[in-house]
Amino acid sequence: MALSAETESHIYRALRTASGAAAHLVALGFTIFVAVLARPGSSLFSWHPVLMSLAFSFLMTEALLVFSPESSLLHSLSRKGRARCHWVLQLLALLCALLGLGLVILHKEQLGKAHLVTRHGQAGLLAVLWAGLQCSGGVGLLYPKLLPRWPLAKLKLYHATSGLVGYLLGSASLLLGMCSLWFTASVTGVAWYLAVLCPVLTSLVIMNQVSNAYLYRKRIQP
Repeated sequence: MALSAETESHIYRALRTASGAAAHLVALGFTIFVAVLARPGSSLFSWHPVLMSLAFSFLMTEALLVFSPESSLLHSLSRKGRARCHWVLQLLALLCALLGLGLVILHKEQLGKAHLVTRHGQAGLLAVLWAGLQCSGGVGLLYPKLLPRWPLAKLKLYHATSGLVGYLLGSASLLLGMCSLWFTASVTGVAWYLAVLCPVLTSLVIMNQVSNAYLYRKRIQP
């Protein structure tokens, strides 16, 4: 027997709520896992994976889920309040990423190693630069009077699309980092595959949640 449109809608929202909750837990769990593995403070390099996973796994995931109708942890805030929380989380993510990038550069300088010779390093640099541009673009949405000639709706669309690309770049950098000698020397077998699934899962959820959040805003706006 075919389900009614209302029943299908309830099931769809329940699935999106469950996937959003999973993304929250996976993003936090993966960051904690990397922190335990890296033991921050044990060496200069140890801060790099911790800061990068904090930036691209936890903070950026939370920043994007802020706007999800089903998965946001800040439903009680106004749209403006959530926008400011989003910008703060994105700024914290950028600061962590910049610090993580700076520390690994310093680490390689101390060892006399070349920079940006791996796909992981190249993807990481691109992700950090993209995050910087994305945060700069967000200023135009916080203060739309700075860009009076640009329709606000188009700015939001461009910003959401660009942010999704930036998130996927960060996730790609994390995935490539899990192929590094440092990670594979400590994590093998089933644990490695489970770790790889973490950014894959959050990326799939974010792609769905961001696109649907934008469509939801279009429906409720006059």
